[in-house]
Amino acid sequence: MSDGSRPEADLVAVDVLVETDGWSAVPDAAAIVEAAVRAACAAAAPGLEPGTEVAVMLTDDAHIRVLNRDWRGKDKATNVLSFPAPDEDAFQEAPHLGDIAIAFETTQREAAEEGKPIAHHLAHLAVHGALHLIGHDHEDGEEAEAMEATERRVLAGLGVPDPYAETEPVI
Repeated sequence: MSDGSRPEADLVAVDVLVETDGWSAVPDAAAIVEAAVRAACAAAAPGLEPGTEVAVMLTDDAHIRVLNRDWRGKDKATNVLSFPAPDEDAFQEAPHLGDIAIAFETTQREAAEEGKPIAHHLAHLAVHGALHLIGHDHEDGEEAEAMEATERRVLAGLGVPDPYAETEPVI
């Protein structure tokens, strides 16, 4: 619930496009992303208009590298990209918060390196991406601490352990 009376599902409509077959290795990947985005929005932006839309593309490193190069000038793969909708999107019937892209290979590699289940890392990246759409950032230490605290709180509500806690790698 976002405000004690309105289900998170009513707050945000999440459209997940699974573009890459690799994501089939993550059972319920689309459902994980939907729940994470809705929870992030409910926690960090409870005043969103009901029916606000977020689009998420589960893609691969090759595609996210192109997006990262074309939109951010960084010619390399990354785990997650967020594209907040411009204010001019008023022509849409429902408000569009923005788009998120998450790369499979990078997500899988990072989860393995950090000794975390890929489903937990996917939830973290979806929350992280949604918080960027809402306006959170981590450009300086204070912003990063605030964003991480929100991520921890949202993820705990989803049953995902603190992604910033020091853990021993799983062997």
